[in-house]
Amino acid sequence: MDTTIAYETEDDRWTAVQARDAAADGQFVYAVRTTGVYCQPSSSTRLPRRENVEFFPSAEAAEAAGYRPSRRARGDQTSAAARRAELVARACRLIEASETAPALDGLAAEMNMSPFHLHRLFKAGTGLTPKAYSSAYRARKLREELNSPTASITDAIYGAGFNSNSRFYAASDQLLGMRARDYRAGGAGAAIRFAVGQCSLGAILAAQSQRGICAILLGDDPDRLVRDLQDQFPKAELIGCDGEFEQLVAEVVGFIEAPAIGLHLPLDVQGTAFQERVWRALGEIPPGTTASYTEIAERIGSPKAVRAVAQACATNHIAVAIPCHRVVRRDGDLAGYRWGVDRKRELLRREARA
Repeated sequence: MDTTIAYETEDDRWTAVQARDAAADGQFVYAVRTTGVYCQPSSSTRLPRRENVEFFPSAEAAEAAGYRPSRRARGDQTSAAARRAELVARACRLIEASETAPALDGLAAEMNMSPFHLHRLFKAGTGLTPKAYSSAYRARKLREELNSPTASITDAIYGAGFNSNSRFYAASDQLLGMRARDYRAGGAGAAIRFAVGQCSLGAILAAQSQRGICAILLGDDPDRLVRDLQDQFPKAELIGCDGEFEQLVAEVVGFIEAPAIGLHLPLDVQGTAFQERVWRALGEIPPGTTASYTEIAERIGSPKAVRAVAQACATNHIAVAIPCHRVVRRDGDLAGYRWGVDRKRELLRREARA
């Protein structure tokens, strides 16, 4: 196992620079006072004198201190990013090929990395920890197995990587939001409470499963919103608004009217591993600002998946709380919002004003 990954001291870092250690790329950069540039540790550029070197945890930190990337650094960053992406992809393949969810220590040992480095690299590349990625992957695989008409529920449990029924049933509610037999039946037996109201953006539907808010839908036609909810949970028991639920709906409406107050309610978010990566990245966009689909694809470590990012935004059923309204085209155009461009523009205006 690699024992020099942490690079905790400047002597460790300087040794890595002298050795042009590619494993150190992404852990820190070194800057040269006499030239005003910074490089990755593995850079092939001529080594500077030690007294002229200072270290920074990232390229952003070096640039904040007034340094600029060297010409080689630009190429180094590209190659380093490719190496990191390759390592993350390998880790994903190992997780997906494992019969059971691998422990971080075991996964790191198999990749000849320290658990700390793997955890940091994986989260930076995917937006998820290895454990969260494994859970999301197994949840998707479980749904695929349960959707197969030929597989029994027991077969689906073992096919999704659970080595015992007890382990599965302990996690089934979190993975599916309902029992496996209810999921296979299209949500039959699951209780979804909902209500339709009005806000300044038009009609609004809020729905809650046993785990949390599972839908916030916006539109012009209340009946259409109810049909959308029925399509999402075709065999669930949909329960109309009661007095207790009115307070939750009022909180959701208040959040839509003033997004800056936040929504302090649990969410029932269910998606593929990729969708969850995208939705987590959306939650990191500060209110009142925007990011492009291309930027989101880069942030989750899949720069070529711009269309898939857009599709993940389009399949989001929880408006505003999962802020797909903050994603725009590269040229700043607002087109592409599931609930209408005018609503998107108004939500951004409210956030910017707040």
